[in-house]
Amino acid sequence: MRWSRWVFLLFIAGFLALVVADALDLFARRPYYEVPHGDHTHYVPRDRNPNVPLERFPTRPPGRCERIAPDGALIPIEGCQ
Repeated sequence: MRWSRWVFLLFIAGFLALVVADALDLFARRPYYEVPHGDHTHYVPRDRNPNVPLERFPTRPPGRCERIAPDGALIPIEGCQ
């Protein structure tokens, strides 16, 4: 194979790796992830307490000045307007 084909294949492999990483949400743009649960979705923080059942987490995303605690409570962010 010529070197240009190797460069092209390397480019395609890198692109596919980025697509898979983004699909798995490895870049973590949000501090929570969505968990489908029947006909609704729970919003669960990344630092979730594994002993808390999924039903205790909110079914709406946190607002601009809110965050989700590890136990599922929506907590206001101090100093946020």
